[in-house]
Amino acid sequence: MFHVEHNIRKPEIICPVCGHNNYVSYLELRDYFLSEEEFSIIKCINCGLLITYPQPNPEELSRYYISNQYLSHATQNKGLEYFVYNKIRNITLANKLDLIRRFSSGNRIIDIGCATGVFLNYCQERNYKVQGIEPNTRARNYAIENFGLQVNDIDYINEIPESSQDIVTMWHVLEHVPDISERMQAVLRMLKTDGTAFIALPNPNSYDARYYKEHWAAYDVPRHLYHFNRQSFDHLVKNVNFDIVDVIPMVFDSFYISLMSERYKKSTVPYLKAFYRGLRSNLYAKIHGNNYSSLIYILKKN
Repeated sequence: MFHVEHNIRKPEIICPVCGHNNYVSYLELRDYFLSEEEFSIIKCINCGLLITYPQPNPEELSRYYISNQYLSHATQNKGLEYFVYNKIRNITLANKLDLIRRFSSGNRIIDIGCATGVFLNYCQERNYKVQGIEPNTRARNYAIENFGLQVNDIDYINEIPESSQDIVTMWHVLEHVPDISERMQAVLRMLKTDGTAFIALPNPNSYDARYYKEHWAAYDVPRHLYHFNRQSFDHLVKNVNFDIVDVIPMVFDSFYISLMSERYKKSTVPYLKAFYRGLRSNLYAKIHGNNYSSLIYILKKN
């Protein structure tokens, strides 16, 4: 449930966006996806960043990803849910590439957190020069073996030459990253002067987030370490000399996230309820400040 308490100080936590250490309690929840362990979300009172607390240390964090379900649906090939997912995925792949063509030039793309490489393969088939970064060994090997992609582990991010990329993408990745400022600085470094970054993030100010509260699947604690609203993300990217040139909704995400949230609630007829909540979330966002369930931020160097 949502509740706001008195201000709290956690000296061991310095906000990675603004450097403050004053917070309010925001939400108590649990890892419904895997461990059932309990966590909190606290809110920086200066910039609005939401932070998962406590955060597992890097050695512990990997165990929260050990699940066959965590790999992309790209590794599945049967069932009604896969069929629907695959149809929607084809639409979203085309939408992503349309965005890239609208807001960027050049054909060198690096996708950080590329998972099983479906997006990169889609771009590669359309004559883009692509490479990926993926820390998960199974996903990385799938991308290499099935699509013939160049995909490296996360350490390779520091070996990418400066000003070498036209386009950098992170589709629902930044919220998983322990050092978000360092990651955005790396993106800035590898982009050409006129390069473009595309960053997709869940939006905790959306209707579905407010409706599902602690059951909202896109909190996904503790795998999601940070939760960005537009204010906190704007603050972050300005710190590393990016400008947000546009914000684009991901309209299908509200339905998928609502479905997962209904499952976490153990509700009856989850598909019907998820469709209704997803539709309502999108209608709400259309009226109230573009606060869709997920947003794509398009960034240019300042």
